[in-house]
Amino acid sequence: MRLTLILAAVALAITVFAGWRGARPWDPSQKVRMAPWRFIMVMGGAAVVLLLVHVAALLGLPQRQL
Repeated sequence: MRLTLILAAVALAITVFAGWRGARPWDPSQKVRMAPWRFIMVMGGAAVVLLLVHVAALLGLPQRQL
């Protein structure tokens, strides 16, 4: 449980940081953006969601049957 919560916090921090970097205006003096910040933000958000689902499973919350 502790590791999952730590990983969720790290993924949330990465998501927030990538969102901040991706929202900054592009500086034309720099030739190329070296990191795809929006893609990193989306992947971090997906990781946060998956880790929160894992926390819910660890807590024993009931799952919906489809």
